[in-house]
Amino acid sequence: MTATATPVRPRLARDTRHVLTRELKPVIRDPFTLIFSLLQPLVFLGLFTPLLIGESGQPAGETLGWFVPGVLVMIVLFGTGSTGSNLQYEMMTGSHERTLVAPLARSSLLIGRALKEIAPIVVQALIIVLIAWPFGFAVDVLGLVVGLALLAVFGVGLGSLSYALALATKDREWLFWGVQQALIFPLLILSGMLLPLDAAPDWMRAVAAVNPVNWVVQAERALFAGDLGDLTVLWGWVAAVAVAVVGLMVGVRAIRRSS
Repeated sequence: MTATATPVRPRLARDTRHVLTRELKPVIRDPFTLIFSLLQPLVFLGLFTPLLIGESGQPAGETLGWFVPGVLVMIVLFGTGSTGSNLQYEMMTGSHERTLVAPLARSSLLIGRALKEIAPIVVQALIIVLIAWPFGFAVDVLGLVVGLALLAVFGVGLGSLSYALALATKDREWLFWGVQQALIFPLLILSGMLLPLDAAPDWMRAVAAVNPVNWVVQAERALFAGDLGDLTVLWGWVAAVAVAVVGLMVGVRAIRRSS
């Protein structure tokens, strides 16, 4: 009798678990990096909120209810969008080449890394919510749970695209950051996470209508307010799942072709 090969799916799940565990260890050993990465969103929260309160004339709680969900999406956008730089560093030091010859499914190398981004997203989002809470920010508990799941799915897709970009640019770090910045800032501005787009030119609102980040931001606002049945929640999930599927497909294809 001939030996049977390990089924593909169980092997992929096993290898992905190994990669995920490996990637989480540095985060657990040095949790300070999670706190340090909150500096930028905290600056936005501290400086933009008073401006929004003065502009709208609404109470701080209502303003935070509009702004905090956008800040959480910003964390995902900047955090997962730059994770490819870690893979780029591994490629420059030769660490990535050693993992490629390991007895692991190549797709698990990307999927495990992408899933690792869920932990920082959840921890950082909860910290921001706790910081905003004493200032009048109120959130629906069930909406918060669903919102965190939405952010996690969205983050997996963005992280996968970031890894794919790192594989494409290889040791050209300047090119990775150039492309990353050229994409992230238009997505941020055209999502309405910092300022409302109601008075924006028609062309900006048209672009925002097809911007997946915009729909995730709107879904987060509805979820945090407790409007779980709002139509924007559905569109937010459609956008997040679409980004996750495309990101994983592009990323897995890139890592299978890497050498």
